[in-house]
Amino acid sequence: MSRPRLIDLFCGAGGCTKGYQRAGFYVVGVDNRPQPNYCGDEFHQADALEFPLSGFDAIHASPPCQAYSVLRRANPDAEYPDLIAPVRDMLEASGVPWVIENVPGAPLRYSVELCGSMFGLGAISGDGIKVERTYRELRRHRLFETSFPIMQSPCQHRAEALGVYGGGPTGRYTFENGARKDRYGRRGGYQGTIAEKREAMGVDWMGAGELNQAIPPAYCEFIGRYLLAELRARAAA
Repeated sequence: MSRPRLIDLFCGAGGCTKGYQRAGFYVVGVDNRPQPNYCGDEFHQADALEFPLSGFDAIHASPPCQAYSVLRRANPDAEYPDLIAPVRDMLEASGVPWVIENVPGAPLRYSVELCGSMFGLGAISGDGIKVERTYRELRRHRLFETSFPIMQSPCQHRAEALGVYGGGPTGRYTFENGARKDRYGRRGGYQGTIAEKREAMGVDWMGAGELNQAIPPAYCEFIGRYLLAELRARAAA
């Protein structure tokens, strides 16, 4: 049996794509920038809002998040694209099951929030000799609005968090380990090295900048199982 076809709009290097592939989908990525490290089955450099959606069994979209992130609070006069409403209208008109992903604070409806701690994501740092080995967990909360039902699970925060963001120094504590905020209003904490970020995210094919923008594949592998169930239910109806 052939794999269902899913299109990943605003795909980046393919963190979501990899999760859907693991769930059993054939994934086509679309992004307006070249993505030489994209991991999907096909890639098209194009405007995600104009790419034809016919011929796909499901759609995932990750519109730009800057309009809803901490960067917005730090730069209230800056202009960022606010694409969730037009993306939603486009997906609703498609007639197939769909998913929209974005950051906490984005205007998503009926969404679930996923966290790396739900999937046991994290990394161990230190060599155990000069530096004590420490496990830090990935949190990286993200919202998913879906056109089909999904069960919400609680976070499982148990360890110190490992940060995957920004372009500053890595492998150390930032902003006095949360004692003060940076200019974007972030509290800081431990900023992982590239190796730690890759281990925590479950990603080994991305560069530093791509990692900082990516979604852990485990999130969309989880979503993808519910999406497959929805497709089976529609086929049986």
